Amino acid sequence: VAGDGEVTAWQPKLEGLQEICMILEQQMAPTTEDKSLIWQKLQHYSRFADFNNYLVFIFARAEGKSVEVRQAAGLLLKNNIRSAYESMHSASLKYIKTELLPCMGAADRQIRSTAGTIVSTFVQIGGVSTWLDLLHALVKCLDSNDINHVEGAMDALAKICEDSPQVLDSDIPGLSERPINVFLPRFLQLFSSPHTILRRLSLASVNQFIMLMPKVLHLSMDKYLQGLFVLSNDPSPEVRKLVCSAFVQLIDGDDCVLEPHLGNVIEYMLLVNGGSDEEVALEACEFWAAYCESGMSTRYLKEYLPRLIPILLSNMAYADDDESLLEAEEDGSVPDRDQDLKPRFHTSRFHGSEETEYSELEEDEEEDNDTGNVWNLRKCSAAALDCLSNVYGDAILPTLMPIVQAKLSATGDEVWKEREAAILALGAVGEGCIHGLLPHLGEIIAFLIPHLDDKFPLIRSIACWTISRFSKYSVQSIAYEGGREQFENVLKGLLRRLLDDNKRVQEAACSAFATLEEVAAGELIPHLEVILQHLMRTFGKYQRRNLRIVYDAVGTLADAVGYELNQPKYLEILMPPLISKWQQLSNSDKDIFPLLECFTSVAQALGTGFSQFAPTVFQRCINIIESQQLAKVDPISAGVPFDKEFIVCSLDLLSGLAEGLGSEIESLVLRSNLRELLLQCCLDDAFDVRQSAFALLGDLAKVCPVHLYPRLPDFLEVAAKQLNAPKLNETMSVANNACWAIGELAIKVRKDISPIILTVMSSLIPILQHPQAYNRSLVENTAITLGRLAWVCPELVSPHMEHFMRPWCEALSFIRDDIEKEDAFKGLCAMVREKPTGALNSLVFMCKAIASWHEIRNGDLNNEIMIVLQGYKRMLTESGGWDQCMAALGPLKDQLVKYQV
Repeated sequence: VAGDGEVTAWQPKLEGLQEICMILEQQMAPTTEDKSLIWQKLQHYSRFADFNNYLVFIFARAEGKSVEVRQAAGLLLKNNIRSAYESMHSASLKYIKTELLPCMGAADRQIRSTAGTIVSTFVQIGGVSTWLDLLHALVKCLDSNDINHVEGAMDALAKICEDSPQVLDSDIPGLSERPINVFLPRFLQLFSSPHTILRRLSLASVNQFIMLMPKVLHLSMDKYLQGLFVLSNDPSPEVRKLVCSAFVQLIDGDDCVLEPHLGNVIEYMLLVNGGSDEEVALEACEFWAAYCESGMSTRYLKEYLPRLIPILLSNMAYADDDESLLEAEEDGSVPDRDQDLKPRFHTSRFHGSEETEYSELEEDEEEDNDTGNVWNLRKCSAAALDCLSNVYGDAILPTLMPIVQAKLSATGDEVWKEREAAILALGAVGEGCIHGLLPHLGEIIAFLIPHLDDKFPLIRSIACWTISRFSKYSVQSIAYEGGREQFENVLKGLLRRLLDDNKRVQEAACSAFATLEEVAAGELIPHLEVILQHLMRTFGKYQRRNLRIVYDAVGTLADAVGYELNQPKYLEILMPPLISKWQQLSNSDKDIFPLLECFTSVAQALGTGFSQFAPTVFQRCINIIESQQLAKVDPISAGVPFDKEFIVCSLDLLSGLAEGLGSEIESLVLRSNLRELLLQCCLDDAFDVRQSAFALLGDLAKVCPVHLYPRLPDFLEVAAKQLNAPKLNETMSVANNACWAIGELAIKVRKDISPIILTVMSSLIPILQHPQAYNRSLVENTAITLGRLAWVCPELVSPHMEHFMRPWCEALSFIRDDIEKEDAFKGLCAMVREKPTGALNSLVFMCKAIASWHEIRNGDLNNEIMIVLQGYKRMLTESGGWDQCMAALGPLKDQLVKYQV
């Protein structure tokens, strides 16, 4: 390979050129033996400074070689730029850029396209300020009469606009205006090009700027919209898809430029959504959910609902080529392939108020029910109907229900897809239209139950899902005549489907049953025996994928019925199959994750009833953590690959054991090295490992703090560090659990917490002072932990009261009544006794916090609070301060009467 020379003098050596071309040819169709050798050779050549010069020379100038070889050189060059841009010599970069520019106008479209990809990679990594020649070349090409030049420039620009649009909407040193100001008028001009590819690329490029909305696009909006309306009838479906995509994005903007044209846009979307091209229809269908979520007035769309709803219902029927139709025929006895198993993600243990939002339709129907997981017109139509029902409520029922009823009453095997779509529609509107459906829900559910036994598996599966959407009603109706019988029919129907021979139906039934379990809770207790028998029979019937779901259903059942599960007749049904599965799986089998989660719920539910199984489960968790910590540094010695999720699941199961067994876990902890393992996990670099580790630290602090004592300073130090992390908003869940664990340790070790108190306070107070920057749970746990520290060491905390009293009391006001809130108020009373003047400036807020209690069950605390309030009343009555405080409280002062003030 040639040495480093000036870029103008660089020429490839023939021998090196031939060798690299030969490797590229081999790389295109390698045998298994070749792959390693080719990789070694490429690694060898990549050490030479001018290797990339050879690649660009082959790509740009080796016209005697096949287009495939030249493309391979270009793509390898692109990868090298992406991975080693910073270390590339400036002379080499200059040579590569110079050779690339003419390639954008090459005669061969594949070369032009690859050139555009390399150019976009350069811009993505290095911007355009160091390559102004590129911008000039792109403008020159766009203005050329040579179609190859125009197309090549547009191809590169479309990729730049997709990968890094902000670069073109930036001030560039050396340029009088932003690049987008120069390019956008040319893009708009190309909307009327006779060449489909130019219309497509120019429209795709402009669409990338809708969310950024540069000034030039805002000023050109009328011309853009005119162009969209013209292109809406384009013969190319790809162009029409982009028109729909533009309207979807424009309706979502703050300043809705579509409002004056909404009638025309809606008419167009209705036409396309009901058209024969499914891909364009899918793009148009996205418009309805975007409209519902945009904040636009509901009145614009309302008049079109009688035309829109039939289109959505029509599109909710399975297409003949839907992959789900084939998958639905798969027999439950056929083993799952590895590719059938979705990746699963364990959620680390979390202490506090969790703020999560779910899109029920996507979660339940798309994920639990649809194995394909490919977004298609059917799913998009169902999601749109769900959104419409949430916005327009019962107003859609007069249009919807006659169509649903007609489809449901259609008989014959040839129209089963119509019946299935109607059942899906009922589920889709099950929440948004609940008030209008309520008087008829008994009939609807009675009608759906027989569909659980339909001959078509996809009708059985969708019936499971739709019935689950009405779980809340099924449970509430138990109190009324006939309601219990219907609830039992739903329960029996879902249990029958658990044992279906079809994998798809098994999955839907399991998910639906888990939903019912969460709502029904104690209503399941009389049926526990038959439920457990059905769930355990699935263990011998299901393949790997659905077993994961049934483990979740068992765990949900344990959470729902709690200690009621702890009866010998139930344990005899439940535990042997669970233990059998537990023994079948190795410590490195990922199928153990959902089983560990299941055991966590079962251990918590059974409480001390789990004691007989605890030693085996405890020791296995220890073994898994040990082997994974070894695998992290030496996977060969460990004999297993490292995967932090094994550690997280094991830590969470140990937390479940601590919560379930209480102080009975003490003997297991005593005989193990858990303390040292836990400290290592608290120091782990993975935040989800630390999150679960601090949850376990807090749980152990509650039940056996004595075994943490030898490393107490270390645990406290590492926990305190989590509260002072440089990017706290990125590791909030870790900080939350660490904060909670410190509080739990404080009330157990009492004065031994004192060395760390000031360090912890210095991190807690800023969180209280800026609550809007953090999630609710962290703020609540911060307030509780600060109160617990004040309770055990008031003499150390009270001198700093003025700095945090107001925000602390504000946070306490929002915490629900429980024992943790009691602890915090014990701290408040202890501090006030220590330094009464420290709360004077925040007395109104302290009174509001006290007024937030519905009932204080702890008699001693109730008396302490009474003493505190009466003390302030005596202190401030003469000066009039007490009356001012009461006046500021307004109606809340009535909540303080019970304290005799």
